[in-house]
Amino acid sequence: MAQETSTLAPPINWQSDAMKSLRKRRYAADRRLQAYGIIAISFALGFLAILISSLVLTGYKAFTQTVATIELDLSTAGIDPNDIAGANWRNIVREGMKRPLGDLEGPQERDFFAMFTSSAPFIVRDAVLKDPTKLTGTSSFVIPMADPIDQFAKGEISRDLPENQRRVNDRQIALYDRLEATGVLSSPFNWGLFFNSDSRFPELAGLAGAISGSFWLLLVCFLISFPVGIAAAIYLEEFAPKNKWTDMIEININNLAAVPSVVFGLLGLAVFLGWFGLPRSAPLVGGLVLSLMTLPTLIIVTRAALQSVPSSIREAALGVGASKHEAIFHHILPLAMPSILTGTIIGLAQALGETAPLLLIGMNAFITSPPAGVMEASTALPTQIYIWADSPERGFVSRTSAAILVLIGFLVVMNAIAIFLRQRFERRW
Repeated sequence: MAQETSTLAPPINWQSDAMKSLRKRRYAADRRLQAYGIIAISFALGFLAILISSLVLTGYKAFTQTVATIELDLSTAGIDPNDIAGANWRNIVREGMKRPLGDLEGPQERDFFAMFTSSAPFIVRDAVLKDPTKLTGTSSFVIPMADPIDQFAKGEISRDLPENQRRVNDRQIALYDRLEATGVLSSPFNWGLFFNSDSRFPELAGLAGAISGSFWLLLVCFLISFPVGIAAAIYLEEFAPKNKWTDMIEININNLAAVPSVVFGLLGLAVFLGWFGLPRSAPLVGGLVLSLMTLPTLIIVTRAALQSVPSSIREAALGVGASKHEAIFHHILPLAMPSILTGTIIGLAQALGETAPLLLIGMNAFITSPPAGVMEASTALPTQIYIWADSPERGFVSRTSAAILVLIGFLVVMNAIAIFLRQRFERRW
């Protein structure tokens, strides 16, 4: 009988020089891969730090505003309590402004009044209309300084420059120094940045209208995209037959999620404004456009959340006699809801930062008061940033960066809420 030839491989000598060299190369490759990952993350964090730092360095001065506190004795001004708005507020306020410095004449007087915001009489008038008791005695009023003086106080305009190269002349610098010596000037936190609406004057411009408009936009977007997206996802995932038509629908949904946002703006311009005749610049139109943009993403996220629920839960519900409707709404959907809410918040955060579709439907108009509803003309935070970035006044430079920081703050908060919901309520199977 012939001796059988062994087919077993010879034993490997793991301590040989060849194996040591192979292990060394593999460990070196692992270390290189880790180094590449660390370098990539470092680059990303570095660029993010540069972005945030540049915005903070440019925009932090917008969070303070140079103001003058003036004392007005309105009891001697002869104002009719029944006709407060009809008083000569221009002269009343000007007399109060001059009081800390005494008599001013000629060009000096004109330069002095130009140092204050031109809306000073209206600020005092509105304060008295809000509180008529100020007519009975002396009251303090806070008047913002004009943008050139505010920039000068913040160091943006140097007094060392020749007079013809700066927006503040020598007389105004001398008057500013005298006002500062009297103690009427201060630089408190600029609450007007959040509570004032837009204005042609940087010292008065604020984000109240844009924040209110963004709220109505997201409300309309949520009320439309959330129920419609969930309903469409449930039908496609649980009820729709698997054929070429549903395959085509799924392909189109995936393609729509990658369509540039400007295309949805053109759609809203043609359909909602052109065909339906809805009011231009209204949050309703903006919300409809953003909901169309958010729907594909929400449908994809909802389907993925439904698929993540174990099939055993569905089968158990059906096994104890529940209908398909009851199994979905009583068992599957509640378990998938945390992931759905997370995807919804992230989708709304993306919609909050969109600019192109809102510009196409006219939400970059000059609006001086916050909208009271979805049918009134409005702006949004991204379009307000666009408007300020296009303004020639130097004061809007810092306000543009400050508005970007506010928008980033809203996005960070919304993403933090999404992360909290996912970690708090999500179940791992």
